[in-house]
Amino acid sequence: MSEAAVTAKAIHLPLEVPFFRPELTEAEIAGVVECLRSGWLTTGPRARAFEEQFARAVGARHAVAVNSCTAALHLALEAIGLKAGQAVLVPTMTFAATAEVVRYLGAVPVLVDCDPETTNMDLADAGRKLAAAREGTLLPGLGPLEVVGVIPVHVGGLMMDVRELQDFAARNSMWLVEDAAHAFPAAWRPDASAAWQRCGEHTATVSCFSFYANKTITTGEGGMAVTDAPELAERMRTMSLHGLSHDAWGRYSGRGSWDYCILAPGFKYNLTDIAAALGIAQLARAEEMRLRREAVARQYSRELAGVQAIVLPPAGENRIHAWHLFPIRLREQALRISREEFIQELRARGVASSVHWRPLHLHPYYQETFGWSPESSPVASQVWRTLVSLPLFPAMREEEQAHVIQSVADICAHFAR
Repeated sequence: MSEAAVTAKAIHLPLEVPFFRPELTEAEIAGVVECLRSGWLTTGPRARAFEEQFARAVGARHAVAVNSCTAALHLALEAIGLKAGQAVLVPTMTFAATAEVVRYLGAVPVLVDCDPETTNMDLADAGRKLAAAREGTLLPGLGPLEVVGVIPVHVGGLMMDVRELQDFAARNSMWLVEDAAHAFPAAWRPDASAAWQRCGEHTATVSCFSFYANKTITTGEGGMAVTDAPELAERMRTMSLHGLSHDAWGRYSGRGSWDYCILAPGFKYNLTDIAAALGIAQLARAEEMRLRREAVARQYSRELAGVQAIVLPPAGENRIHAWHLFPIRLREQALRISREEFIQELRARGVASSVHWRPLHLHPYYQETFGWSPESSPVASQVWRTLVSLPLFPAMREEEQAHVIQSVADICAHFAR
């Protein structure tokens, strides 16, 4: 036993459990080394192979690899033709990227409240906000808005009812772009007699995925936009690399022309072959890692079921859950401490945690720019104060799981009312 280990044992230091730890195997390392030795580091054959393999994995016809899910969302909205002054329905319970890409194009994000159980977008509130936006009664000073699209988020990897989403969008003459940052691999079906439909398999006009370091598969930084529309795929591909008529691989591989034309003022959003090499190896293990995340989630749910001070996340009937997150909710009336103090107690026991998320309508930018208030989305305003995301990752060891479970149970017991 090392000196450090002896010292830790002697003073009874708690087990340290990170919020997330990426799992990289020799396959990922070998893929990156092979890429480095090939001499081709930027967007090239590995990025193309990753696109093709990911498209097959989700059942889409076209995939465009980019450097983030934010980039994928931005490219999707630009390709669809979102214009300044138009508006888009966006869940308030989401990360900054979902709404900020709407602002990139000068459009208005209409923030929609969440379902109290899943924290996914509440379509009933979406309908109310849509009507008010089109009538000009949504917020003072905005006037009537042309609402043209909706961007749902599958929070934590639990898919919404895709049929309801598609019907809602079609009924209201809106396009549908999926923020699927958490939802690979995930699937849904309307009932037990129906076939599974994967996220990205004709579920939206464009579906956008994230490969950030803590996502279900990772390229370090990265994302993917998938679509069945060839014209949208071509536009996103062109705009992902400065709006040029030829990408770098085509110009420098020896098989293409040195010449190119600037077709539009594009962006620098391409994914490198180094990142794609990681993605190819991770993609091959995606379902295996999902099953291990699911096993951790089941263990948490089983062992914490009797803790009355918390509400466990729903698994969802007729859903294949990606389990990117495991968000518990604290019953405020059952505890003598706040959510912030609960997180501090976890930290004192060596357990890292997070919160997903402070709703967008409670951030200064959206309040000062558009006039959103806590009353604009009352469910999200209440629910977010109780949310705590526990550590969940495929490489999580049994003793780490046990330590998290024991810590949550001990804190709830100690601070029970």
